[in-house]
Amino acid sequence: MGETVLDYDAEADRYDETRGGVPRARAAADAVLRLVPPGARTLLDLACGTGLVTERLTRPGLRVYGADAAPGMARTAARRVPGGVVLADARRLPLPDASVDAVSAVWLLHLVPFTEAIVAEAARVLRPGGVLIATVDKDAAHDVGSDVDAVLAPHRSYAKSSDRADRIAAHAAARGLEPAGATCFTGHGQGATPRGAAHKLRSGYFVSWFEGSPETTATLAAELAALPDQDRPRDDPEYRLVSYRRPVRRG
Repeated sequence: MGETVLDYDAEADRYDETRGGVPRARAAADAVLRLVPPGARTLLDLACGTGLVTERLTRPGLRVYGADAAPGMARTAARRVPGGVVLADARRLPLPDASVDAVSAVWLLHLVPFTEAIVAEAARVLRPGGVLIATVDKDAAHDVGSDVDAVLAPHRSYAKSSDRADRIAAHAAARGLEPAGATCFTGHGQGATPRGAAHKLRSGYFVSWFEGSPETTATLAAELAALPDQDRPRDDPEYRLVSYRRPVRRG
């Protein structure tokens, strides 16, 4: 798992304010749209959450839908994208084969151990020429080389990260999807603070990349507590988006 598992129904009302709000959502949506083919008519935003990103995926001629497995999130998203949100598991979408032109998965694949199933389902619903667009390497993106990262770096490992770029590329290739592009965007409001990093470390939030014992956790928390400017956010991360295209078969 990429993070400590949240109760997304309970988090729906306050989720946006803890995740960078509109600036981060706008940056994410702009980046997704850079990878959507010019002629695309339909886009499905998987794990759309509150719909903050989904409602910003706007372009003339593009119809956008959202899907989320958490009822609380889906209800919130439906208020932002009226008539365009469905309650659904990303592994079992209520769509026929080859029915959409693009599928986006922003901040999803790092959360789940079944990325292969999600990629397979996205490939199933894509029309020829359609693209899957997804964030990758989210854990690694949060290492921006700050003093906070210097404390944590010796204990980081991304071997277990479910959204590692090489892993997602292999899943895509297995379903006949071809690399189609990549871009980056700023995770506004996500810069770490020493105090916040220590709290997350002690609470197990870094389980996907942290390697260390309870004793190591206590030592690192103390080192983080000794850093200056305890509540000053360090640099925001730069997230990476990749896209994979379902080929158009000739003849």
